Amino acid sequence: MKIAIAGTGYVGLVTGTCFAEMGTEVYCVDIDAKKIENLQNSIIPIYEPGLEELVLKNQKNGRLHFTTDLTKVLDDVNVLFSAVGTPPDEDGSADLKYVLDVARTVGRNMKKYILVVTKSTVPVGTAKKIKQVILEEQQKRGVEIDFDIASNPEFLKEGAAVKDFMNPDRVVVGVETERAQNLMIKLYRPFLLNNFPVIFMDVPSAEMTKYAANAMLATRISFMNDIANLCEAVGADINKVRKGIGSDSRIGRSFLYAGCGYGGSCFPKDVKALIKTSKNCGRPMRILQAVEEVNEEQKKVLIRKLSDYFHGDLKNRLIALWGLAFKPETDDMREAPSLVIIDELLKAGCRIVAYDPVAMNEAKRRMGNRIKYAEDIYKAVEDADALLLVTEWKEFRLPAWANIKAKMHTPLIIDGRNLYDAHELKDLGFIYKSIGK
Repeated sequence: MKIAIAGTGYVGLVTGTCFAEMGTEVYCVDIDAKKIENLQNSIIPIYEPGLEELVLKNQKNGRLHFTTDLTKVLDDVNVLFSAVGTPPDEDGSADLKYVLDVARTVGRNMKKYILVVTKSTVPVGTAKKIKQVILEEQQKRGVEIDFDIASNPEFLKEGAAVKDFMNPDRVVVGVETERAQNLMIKLYRPFLLNNFPVIFMDVPSAEMTKYAANAMLATRISFMNDIANLCEAVGADINKVRKGIGSDSRIGRSFLYAGCGYGGSCFPKDVKALIKTSKNCGRPMRILQAVEEVNEEQKKVLIRKLSDYFHGDLKNRLIALWGLAFKPETDDMREAPSLVIIDELLKAGCRIVAYDPVAMNEAKRRMGNRIKYAEDIYKAVEDADALLLVTEWKEFRLPAWANIKAKMHTPLIIDGRNLYDAHELKDLGFIYKSIGK
């Protein structure tokens, strides 16, 4: 079976590579010629554990190909996944320009049946727009070629995307015809053999499932951050509260960790898009509006704690940041709390030295010389007036605290991920502040 993936971003590259690993011949297509040239030369554009090895292996085995020309592969494939970007417009809605461009290319060039599957996160109703665009392009050509549309939203966690794809909690597929369903069953047969659930439904429900899942997870995070802030006011401990409520099987333990806000390519964008969709339908989602507001405020919580300690006098303070990526095991800084924190620190007149295990190049691309960059965690804290932990990388968990305390000007640690033990650090002579305690 041969398939094509339009878009070699995070979702497209992981999807194409993992399907190739399962024995499918895959053509990954992108309009970015430089990116394709790099991929052809085994230069991977993103950091994702395990991905580079699979790309190299499947290129060598002849199952994974990279090209800039979608028209050349349309005749050879049975299924086309659209995994192009859907960036947010200024009003929060998803920009479907690239999704519809793929549909136009299909309609203008297809010569035989093809199943067009939306892999990108798109608002409910997008599949209908894709179908209409393909039909319009066929009409312009004076042809009538059968095709199907489907929705197969991704549920990949950055930092664990390969594992998630190869061992999914579930695969959601929205289809309109039996022919489309049979093709998707054939494609996902290796997963069915391993008893991973493939859930078939109508297309609009599949489109909504993706948004609802991310919105629910974002809601849990903002709820816990709201509770954490209240815990501080009333003298409770959010970590103990988390354990207490997480032991309830109706609630569970996942996504109950308080911190300095969520970021990334999915939650912020998808929450905004769902809010926009709900307003357009006359059904405003008040809970999600609050989720977004809480998250934006939470990104500033470390700044408030820092300012409170220094009584508002932050000018010329040297602040060390551990962590720039929005989460561990990725170099992705989209909507990262670190960006808000850095902006607020710079506005207050602070000097900043940052370190991240993998996101340094991305940070330099985004911020240039607005801040300084350290070689390691110990260089970052030299003469620092405070250390802010922003991303909970594993290598930050057990540092040599005596070394750090000796290097810092003021032994103040503000823990944005509740990673450390308050009693241990206070016994070592640190001033320690965290979230929700």
